[in-house]
Amino acid sequence: MFCRILAYTAARNLYKFPGQIFVTQQHAVAARVNASSYGVRLLHVKVYDKDLEVQREANRRRQHLEEPNEKFETFAENATQSELKFAKSHQSSSTIDDKEIAIDPDVFGNAPKEPLPEDEGDKAEEEYISRPTRRSKKLRTKEYAAMIKEHLKNHRVKDALEVLEVRMLKEDRVKPENYIYNLLISGCAKAGYTRKAFQLYTKMRQRGLKVKESTYTSLFNACANAPSRLDGLTTANRLREKLLEKGYEPNVKNYNAMLKAFGRWGDIETVYLLADEMVDKKLEMNGETYNFLLQACASDTKMGFRHCLLTWHKMLRKGIQPDYYSFNAVLRCARDCGFGELDSMEEALKGILEGSQQPIKISSSTTHAPQLESGDCSQNNAKSTPNDLVNENIAPRTLQIQTEATSLELPNLLAPQPHLGSMVSLAEVQKPHERFLLLGGLQGFLELMKSYHITPDIETFTTMLEVIPPTNTAEKQLLTYIRKIGLKADIDFFNILIKKRAMRFDYEGGKEVLSMIRTAGLYPDIVTYGVLALGCTTVESSRELLQKMQQNNIRMNMQILGAMLRQGCAKKDFSYICEIIQISLDENIKPNDIFLRHLHKFHLDCARAIDARHPTTKTQLYKKSHKKFCDKYRLYLEEHSLANLKLDDQIKKIRERPYEHYKETPVDGMEPLKNEKLASKQKLRKYIKKIKIQHLKGDEDDTPQLESVQEDSTQKSIDKPKVTNVNNPFRVT
Repeated sequence: MFCRILAYTAARNLYKFPGQIFVTQQHAVAARVNASSYGVRLLHVKVYDKDLEVQREANRRRQHLEEPNEKFETFAENATQSELKFAKSHQSSSTIDDKEIAIDPDVFGNAPKEPLPEDEGDKAEEEYISRPTRRSKKLRTKEYAAMIKEHLKNHRVKDALEVLEVRMLKEDRVKPENYIYNLLISGCAKAGYTRKAFQLYTKMRQRGLKVKESTYTSLFNACANAPSRLDGLTTANRLREKLLEKGYEPNVKNYNAMLKAFGRWGDIETVYLLADEMVDKKLEMNGETYNFLLQACASDTKMGFRHCLLTWHKMLRKGIQPDYYSFNAVLRCARDCGFGELDSMEEALKGILEGSQQPIKISSSTTHAPQLESGDCSQNNAKSTPNDLVNENIAPRTLQIQTEATSLELPNLLAPQPHLGSMVSLAEVQKPHERFLLLGGLQGFLELMKSYHITPDIETFTTMLEVIPPTNTAEKQLLTYIRKIGLKADIDFFNILIKKRAMRFDYEGGKEVLSMIRTAGLYPDIVTYGVLALGCTTVESSRELLQKMQQNNIRMNMQILGAMLRQGCAKKDFSYICEIIQISLDENIKPNDIFLRHLHKFHLDCARAIDARHPTTKTQLYKKSHKKFCDKYRLYLEEHSLANLKLDDQIKKIRERPYEHYKETPVDGMEPLKNEKLASKQKLRKYIKKIKIQHLKGDEDDTPQLESVQEDSTQKSIDKPKVTNVNNPFRVT
């Protein structure tokens, strides 16, 4: 722009120069008309017509010469004004003054005065390079491993990970070996920190370290201990696919870990597919393999009991002796699983009995009964089918056996030579204690364990407590066995006993167990108060329980409040439910999905009853109580920021992230659920010799005792019980 201005100025001077020469030559004429050219007339000078003509001619010539000049001057002035406007606008948009531009020639454009912040990665890299290495404090791999083991032993997973990620890599700058990674992967797997275990596995491969067979075993264990079924199965399937892509051949321990991972989350098809792979590859299936198969059966609630019996006898035919874990897995199957359809169960029983190479004697109430041996046909009948096991006079789909003896012989389907005993009706076997009687009952089960030289511990009796008949007589019998064997009981056993009595609404019997706990020298824990909450049905009982917990420095939790809320919703007690909500607000306890579902369902049921105009909803007391509950429920949702949300959205908002607590610092406290050290510590165990079992409360209705405890262990006779229930599958006809 500056060059353009110079060009315009030079052109203007070029046109001015000849004009000045012409004016000099006509100086005389210009002098006379100079005044008139600016519009000024000298009145004292006399002007003639001739002079006017000369003036007009001079004006015309002057106008002709100065017209191009004025055009260039106007264009130059306009260009100068536009240049000044552009400079002013540019100066106003910039943050740097003209003085600074003139002073600092390195500044370009609108660069800010302050320098840009340094990148975090550059800072970390510069700090890592500039920080000196602590060569004097470097340790050997064995010493780092000892530190990690100490943290893992005390369940401090976060501190164990910091040994690698902070101490070794950042402070000491030590290159970790695969032993360190395997140690941490195993620790994360045991703690259930599945995501971190796979992250360590990825970093291990990125460093080029060798991945051993034990690493894959730990990774599948991490899948088995995952916090959710979806996470566990997804990671296990992904890892198995990677191993297949690599062409890796798993060993027996790898297969056992895979059976554990898929079996624990209920993928029975994959479990037996892996077992078939082991057979095809001619890998030895040991007792641990069958234990994981039995554990997988316990996860199938529909047909797990049937799978358990087939797997058990398959193990016996392979010549593998069951151990302590095998019997505990069978008890879990009897407690949690059914046997599916009756036809499939009858076929399974037939295969078990035929495989034992023992005759199956089946008789009916008639005098002429067919005799069937394993796989053989009688003289007057064709090949046997499951329906041949049923007499025509008996209801279909029922397997029955009867003897003329006066004593009741219970079946035992776990024995090496299984038998159906005196009588069994499979169509009516639905409850856990009925399935347990198919295994020989309490006495038959303990005698079978004794035949394999296995002594049950208190954990076995705790599981057995959940599968014995729900009567005081059966519980006293179990306590007698515990004292006879000389075992020490812990608080978990008595907690299950309280829960068992509370589930059959024997709240007084549950309070009786508290005196048994004091007599044995044990102390109640938070689980004890949780099962006692099942018996709290009024506001007074809930306040009493809360007061006892405060005296023992145990804080109320959501599980206990959920148990109380379940009782309040069943009783439809508005005041009791409002009291539970108020306790939750006072103690600042965050709700879980079960608690919210109970409240939502109760609120919905009340609204439906009002819409249906039920007679109980028309009273003034009901309307007043319902209005109070609605106000309390609305306040509760507002306190937790859950108002105006659907139930699914509420649950999604309060749901905790499964891996967040691994990143937090462990908290020391009185409660095992809050303190990892106390949670992993072995519970206190005491003898129960001081408990007077004979003085305990018995059954008021004189419930028949199916088994009697004899002081002489060799005596196996069982008295014939009294029949009080026509639906009892073990009744005598």
